[in-house]
This record gives sequence, structure tokens and C-alpha cells, in this order.
Amino acid sequence: MAGRILLTIMADQEIIFTVEDAPEGGYTARALGYAIFTQGETLEELRRMVRDAVNCHFEKENKPKLIRLHMVKDEVIVA
Repeated sequence: MAGRILLTIMADQEIIFTVEDAPEGGYTARALGYAIFTQGETLEELRRMVRDAVNCHFEKENKPKLIRLHMVKDEVIVA
């Protein structure tokens, strides 16, 4: 039970975005469990856009305290 409470508290304090290279260049970020999507030409711009998107999506009292960016990189190798 204590583990479940801790997960609930952490979920309220953190939002996770998957970050991928965009096919046309730059990066895209999509929030897990929320309808939030944004993009940026550089990682620094993407960070600003993610913060802005989170601030627009949540009311101040419900806004997560942390934003986690999970970088997803596909790599293809010859078998």
C-alpha cells in the first residue's frame, strides 16, 4: 500500500515526455498520459517549449514540480 501511495505522489509531481528526432529536423516531445505535444529546432528550444506547454496545460496548483525528458534514439545496425 505504501508503494502505491508513493507512486501516486510521484505521478502528481512529475510529468514525463518522450523526445525523438523529428524526420524534418529538430525534435518532438510527447507527454505520457496527457494530450501535450510540442517541438523545437534545438534541444534548448525544445526545453523552453515543453515548459511552456506544461504551464499552459495545467493550473498553477496542479502543475507537476518536475519535467522528465526521456530521449528516444533509434539505431539500426547490420546483423
